[in-house]
Amino acid sequence: MATIVVKQIGSPIRRPEIQRKTLIGLGLNKMHRVRELEDTPSVRGMIRKIPHLVEIVEERG
Repeated sequence: MATIVVKQIGSPIRRPEIQRKTLIGLGLNKMHRVRELEDTPSVRGMIRKIPHLVEIVEERG
């Protein structure tokens, strides 16, 4: 199973509600939090929606 490590680099303050909910959906809600997530199309789509708030730190295959 492939996984990706995602880190939150931006604050959700003064962002649209949908972007905040996307962060929560990824399991992120505070600055510099890191999560290891399964590499699925839905997770990739969520990351593509908020590239200014998160970064992919590592891809594990």
